[in-house]
Amino acid sequence: MQNLEKKSEKIILNQTNKNDIIKLLGPPSTYSLGDIDTLIYIERSTSSSKLTKLGGKKLLTNNVLVVEINNRGLAINKSFLDKEDMNKINFSKKITQKEYSDNDFVYNFLSSIRKKVNDPLGKKSIITD
Repeated sequence: MQNLEKKSEKIILNQTNKNDIIKLLGPPSTYSLGDIDTLIYIERSTSSSKLTKLGGKKLLTNNVLVVEINNRGLAINKSFLDKEDMNKINFSKKITQKEYSDNDFVYNFLSSIRKKVNDPLGKKSIITD
């Protein structure tokens, strides 16, 4: 999907419907969580950098288009984010703590399932001299 910004300019709010958007941009990259009426399109392109950078990739474009659709199927809101906008987003620095203990039923159950998946015949734990 090249030129996401140019194609997004063809979407007219309260006039362009969902079918027109899909015809113009194709199927969305993803939908918003829990809300099927928000379409998210992602455009990302990279290039190989010089040999001195050990073949690392350089990010050229990282564009995201978010289109909200109302219950009648018309586009009611659209927002376009480019690479500079993405750099301005602040992410939370909080760390999630585990809410289970080693003696928890769920922990023990999942541990036993993991052991069965890793050793279905039960032969790895037997030590023979």
